[in-house]
Amino acid sequence: MGVTLLLSLAAVPASAATTAPAATAEEQRLDRAAPQEILRRSGFDAVAPQFARALGRAHSYGEAKRVVERQGEALWRRAVDRAQGRGPAAGGTDELSRDDDRPLYWARLGMTRELRQWEPTRFGVSQAQHGRLVRALEDASRGHDSIDFPRKDRAGKDGAGKDRSGKDRAGHRIKRILVTGFDPFTLDRDVRISNPSGATALALDGTVIDTADGPARVEAAVFPVRWDDFAKGTVERTLRSHLPRVDLFTTISQGRAGRFDIERTNGAWRGGFPDNENLSRTQTVPVTDPATQPQWTSTTLPYKEIVSAETGRFPVYDNTSVTEIPAGQTAPVVRPEGPTAGSTAREGGGGNYLSNEIAYRATLLRDRLGLHDRLPGGHVHTPILQFGAGNTDPATGKITDAEFVRNRLDIIAQVRGILTTAMDARR
Repeated sequence: MGVTLLLSLAAVPASAATTAPAATAEEQRLDRAAPQEILRRSGFDAVAPQFARALGRAHSYGEAKRVVERQGEALWRRAVDRAQGRGPAAGGTDELSRDDDRPLYWARLGMTRELRQWEPTRFGVSQAQHGRLVRALEDASRGHDSIDFPRKDRAGKDGAGKDRSGKDRAGHRIKRILVTGFDPFTLDRDVRISNPSGATALALDGTVIDTADGPARVEAAVFPVRWDDFAKGTVERTLRSHLPRVDLFTTISQGRAGRFDIERTNGAWRGGFPDNENLSRTQTVPVTDPATQPQWTSTTLPYKEIVSAETGRFPVYDNTSVTEIPAGQTAPVVRPEGPTAGSTAREGGGGNYLSNEIAYRATLLRDRLGLHDRLPGGHVHTPILQFGAGNTDPATGKITDAEFVRNRLDIIAQVRGILTTAMDARR
């Protein structure tokens, strides 16, 4: 027995004994009643257990990585298909509406929790390898690896009649639009919450919008509401190779009640509001080459045309206000018409949380790639997604209602209208 034990220990690298990381603050919310109901009613409750079983069958780190990547992408595709009416919504009479972004969010967290707690017995996995697997799962299940604007549309997405040359039947080049959304957030305030920007990303990914200059293909991705992921470059890593090839991009997030905002200016400041991991960061936005980092970046979206167009039932505003510390001063000042020369950012038009930061990072990347003068891009803030009257108390409320669904569908439709208007304005 002693010899067998020694041989067994010798066959497994020392790294195999590394204790798997504990569940994160996000993952710990999974066991609450509302997330479990969302998973059950969407049919996504089986995703994490199936993933755990597949992971358990892996015989090597490479095989585990392939499982992670395949199943992460399959989750993203399943969520997109569900949002766009393909495949079952769930089954039974108690299902959620298809436009719901929350099944993707909670199913992903179920998968990452299984992955963090996974300790293979056939081979060793170091803490660093665990981390790489988690990142691979995050990227694949958020659509980051699926932004490809292929020459020929994927199966089921050939509505524009696009051929191998990337043109429609009339010979027009298919235009390219890139959009991003966010996970739900403020979940300790209300764990039922949905994010219309994430729902919009699912609803639009791979679809075609008819514009005055011909069809435009939309590709989408969703980002986490976590300060540290942004500091590690997830935005730039995802968008860098695509911005030079698109005709328009917009980052999207949830903003104020009852209105859309086209944010004119983005600021290089983190205001410290807690993220989904309950972490705060108050500092200048950390980017590569901080010596050349500007305090402000600006939209190149055609905001005048967007705010004057009839895109939906919510009003759309050109938001120019920022908060700055004027040059030579120490106290912050609100500037309704935008920043003054030499000032230090404290809030962009979209505030100083991660919605402002993704807008800042994406537009800074646009400028560093030399695309400022030829690529329309910026940030769109949607209305807050609100529950219906009588369903606003998270302690007693239901996870959905008719007004909640109507508001989300109207927001998605109006974003589509905003994108169409923005593309039409490029002519």
